Formats: sequence, C-alpha cells, structure tokens
Amino acid sequence: MPSLKDLAKECGVSVATVSKALNDQPDISPATRERVRAAAHRMGYLPNAAARSLKTNRTYNLGVLFVDERQSGLTHEYFSAVLDSFKVEAEKHGYDITFINHNISGKSMSYLEHCRYRNVDGVVIACVNFYEPQVVELVNSEVPVVTIDHVFNNRMAILSDNVFGLKALVRQAWACGHRRIAFIHGEKTAVTENRVAGFYQACEELGLKIPEAYVREGIYHDADRCAAETKALLELPQPPTCIIFPDDFSALGGYNAISEAGLSIPEDISVMGYDGIYLSRVVKPQLVTYQQNTAALGRTAADKLIELIEHPRVTLPEQIRVSGKLLDGAFKYLSAQSTLGYKMELGSFLA
Repeated sequence: MPSLKDLAKECGVSVATVSKALNDQPDISPATRERVRAAAHRMGYLPNAAARSLKTNRTYNLGVLFVDERQSGLTHEYFSAVLDSFKVEAEKHGYDITFINHNISGKSMSYLEHCRYRNVDGVVIACVNFYEPQVVELVNSEVPVVTIDHVFNNRMAILSDNVFGLKALVRQAWACGHRRIAFIHGEKTAVTENRVAGFYQACEELGLKIPEAYVREGIYHDADRCAAETKALLELPQPPTCIIFPDDFSALGGYNAISEAGLSIPEDISVMGYDGIYLSRVVKPQLVTYQQNTAALGRTAADKLIELIEHPRVTLPEQIRVSGKLLDGAFKYLSAQSTLGYKMELGSFLA
C-alpha cells in the first residue's frame, strides 16, 4: 500500500502538502488538492486508521444496539434492510460498525459500559425496549445517539411515518368500497401507538365508525397469534370485509385462518400487510401492503449520527419522518350497492 511519501513523490509536492490535501485544509490551491486526491485514488492509498484516530480524536467506529427478544434477529427483513443500509452509508464515510451487547468475553456490562469499552463514536438504536433502564442510561449519556422508530427528548430520531402508512392502507380499502375494516396491530410500542392513531384518524376523516371488536392486539412477526386474532374476527356476527395485519410475515397466519374457515382471498375477504418485504410479493394471492423505505431510514440514520459526531456544535436534534409507498396485490372492489348493504349491517352491529 502506498504511503504519504509515495504520494508526495508522485505529485512532486511535500508530505505536508499531501496531508493538507487529503484532510481538506484551506491553505493549498484547489488544483493541488484535486491532483493529490486523484493520485491517491489511482494509487489505492488508504489513510492509516490509528493515525487518523490520533489526529481527529475519533475511532471511526459506530455502535449498533439491536436487541431482538423474538429471536428473529437479522432474518427480520425490515430491520435487516435498515441496518444494511446504515452499514453501507457508514462505510462510505469511513466508519466501521460494532454491535453492542451485555457481554464481553463472559463479563457482564451495561450497554453504556460496552460503548465506552469499545470506544465507539456514536450509537444507533433500533428494535429494543426503549423503556429499559440501560437503554435510557445510554440515551442520556455523553455518547451521540440516533434512535430508529422511537423519540426521546433532545435526541435525534429517524422515524418511519407509521401514521401516514396506516392512513394510506385505510384510504385504499375505502376507495375499493370497503367499510368494515379491521386492524390487528402489534404489541404496545411507539410504532404501534402511531399506527393505531393513523388507523383511527383515517377512519374519522372518512366517516367510518369502527366497532371495538374490529381492532385487536396481535404480536409483530407472530403468525400464530395473527391466525388466532383473524379467527376471532371471522367469528363475529358481522365480520370485516378487509383486515389489516401488523406486518407481512404475521399475515401468513391470517392467510391460514381464512383458508381454514373455507374462505378465499380476495373473493370473500380482502387483506393488507405492512413492511413490503419480499414475502409479500411472492405469497399467493399477492398481498396488498405498505412498503417502508428501509434504504432511506438506514442511510438517514447513518448520515445524522455522523453529523452529530463530526459537527456537534451545529447539529441539532430533530425528528425526521420517512414515508413509504403502497404496493398492489389481490384486492376486491366492492360495488356501491354492496357498500350500502354493509352500512346497514354495520349500523345494527354497532347498536
């Protein structure tokens, strides 16, 4: 690998000039700076990590706190895609990533202790119990932090716009003539609170009165629980014509329950998912779903964390919402006459 001396010799300048050019210092001409950088790229020069750390007082190491209690781990396509995008963007800026946990060589330590032990420059936090004391301790520490899908006071947060996502699904169902729309949501989290709010906001804006029995609590990424909740919905005196599931994977349980009840999708009942993972595109019939923009979520989280690290005095905490898009699938359009009948039936069910 070429050294600074090799670059200096190639460009016919001093080692100090090469160093200034690579570190974007202002006291050399733009032409010299570009000539040195072009030579560095051509010769495959990479700065020494230890020397760079001494100069900048940074380790160029970002921590990732990802705790998966359901053991789906990085096979969970949504979080896997977000973290992969985060990693790619971090590496573009010259940073490596380290996963943060409770144990180092068998020794138990807190998340904050692990961050200090690894000397990370900052941490992104995703898929954890954000109310756990150790997580709160880390967020309130001196370590720069960016959270994904959760908001803390005076901390940077990157959020998938879950209110918008549920509104988009409800409005799509409404546009297709559905008035009896049920929603199986996930366990209590900030994400769930936003999705439930989006569901009810859309229903209110559209003049829909949804019975309490149509809104049920499931568990994210749990097909069996989703199947049980779907079965309960189908056994209601006036079952829904459309069910929104907590995520695409859980929707598989709904598919099974609907099939076991002798019903067909979308002929007898329409269904919707959330996340827009690959599974939603290959399941038969294809699932209507809301695809979260995982690439933008991960990329933005990395960019904002690096801003906090490199420009702490001018980077203010903010909440950035990232919208996704609807993906089409098998869905039944109900006629105006059918919709009128559903309104009459629903009125008796609510009474």
